[in-house]
Amino acid sequence: MFDFFYSSLLGGAAIVVALVILTLNKQRRDVVLGRLHISRRRDSGSNTPPRSLSPDKKEKKEKPIDFTKRFPPSRRFVLTDGEKPGKTESDRSESQKPLPMTTSYLDAAPDFYTPAEFSIKDIKALGDFPDYAKLSGVPLPQPYHEFDINKALPRPYRPLRWTYHQTMSHNKMQPDWWLELESNYRLRIKQRQDLFAEHGKNVLDSMPGSELACKELMEMSLQFLVARYPRHFRLDKENMIFYNSILNTESHLKTTDPLQVLLNNVPEDFAIMLRDPESGMYFFRAGVICSSLGWDLGSKMGMQLHEIHAPIPDYKKNMQWSMDKYFSIMATDGPIQRGSWGLEVDEPLYMPPGHPHEKHRDVQHADLDISRCNLRVDWQTLRRLPLSSGVVFNFKALFTPVQTFREEPYVPALLLKILKEGKKSLMEYKNTWHTEHVVVPSLEEYAREQVERGLVPADWEVGSLDEYPWFPGWEEKWHKEQGY
Repeated sequence: MFDFFYSSLLGGAAIVVALVILTLNKQRRDVVLGRLHISRRRDSGSNTPPRSLSPDKKEKKEKPIDFTKRFPPSRRFVLTDGEKPGKTESDRSESQKPLPMTTSYLDAAPDFYTPAEFSIKDIKALGDFPDYAKLSGVPLPQPYHEFDINKALPRPYRPLRWTYHQTMSHNKMQPDWWLELESNYRLRIKQRQDLFAEHGKNVLDSMPGSELACKELMEMSLQFLVARYPRHFRLDKENMIFYNSILNTESHLKTTDPLQVLLNNVPEDFAIMLRDPESGMYFFRAGVICSSLGWDLGSKMGMQLHEIHAPIPDYKKNMQWSMDKYFSIMATDGPIQRGSWGLEVDEPLYMPPGHPHEKHRDVQHADLDISRCNLRVDWQTLRRLPLSSGVVFNFKALFTPVQTFREEPYVPALLLKILKEGKKSLMEYKNTWHTEHVVVPSLEEYAREQVERGLVPADWEVGSLDEYPWFPGWEEKWHKEQGY
């Protein structure tokens, strides 16, 4: 998805040259482009839509579902320490008035209910920072004692699969790794704050009715940080102040918007989807998105799930029904994680439509060096909030130099297979073409070396790795790079 590190504007001379080239016929135009050391882009769109969450298998056509009678599993039993119910269909009491999607819980009568069967009375009685581990069924993380913010590296996610399809290919979320900090923490927070100052509601916004979900997400995130990184974060619940010793800041939670608190402390993007009781469908109602490529929060806010994913190849045909079905019953205690990937020149973080960095995707520059080519992985989590029943999609952009793969067994050959033989529509959607003239020869060299060094068997049939989304020996290598 997304750059403000690298930007360039074409000068007047370049514009004139471009206009001249456009007037030539195809054959003469290719000659001119060749002399300028610029390759013409193969026909495809340049936008990278939001990374998709999609089911593992294509669904057969099914009879229509009445989503207004389809709910996530109730969590209200935790208030009375009762047994967990099993039903998710229309077994809800007719007397339970659903909280309208556009109504704030602060203004609602106490007898309105969220989809997880919590009443407004229940929610207000819980107060600030309730026990979200109990409410959600997802335990708090264990303290990360070895963590050093100055050396911390993200785990080396390589979400590469062969045969490659546009599917979810997800894993159960590891509670210790929901929000992962790394050594660029200070830089990323500053970048995100600058983006908000420049772009405002195109990177941070919320719609009426999302107040509970925003507060809930903020409180869950801060509880996580305090539990996972106790040397760096502290919460004063009595005075409602969050202390961040990495940045030497204080967040006053009673007077600061919850999304602003997240922006100032958590280097992750968050998109909150809420259920509309009138249709049973989910809509994008709030978020902080500072890492989008080819789109921004402002262009997606208020959309239904299928509208957000409209640019994805085959989404309507193969995924829409399954996605709507999955969202309708996703359990609070069943969060999942997955990764999507792409190849980028430099490290584009935020690239809305029309951003100058988009021009890199239109040409294969003859002078591009492999040192500027990076694998961008968007490591993603999908989870349901326990009280509001909002579904949160959070992700962060991780950049790894392609040259790193020289020392990662099997990775060069696997990525090479996808780039050379991946389905055309999916590879155009991934937008890797502008790097392939440099990346492919390098991967061929790395893969050949790994066979010669005995790191990969010569007769290995390229396929998804058992260690997915990592690679053999990743953990030892990762620990060694951090000094423990």
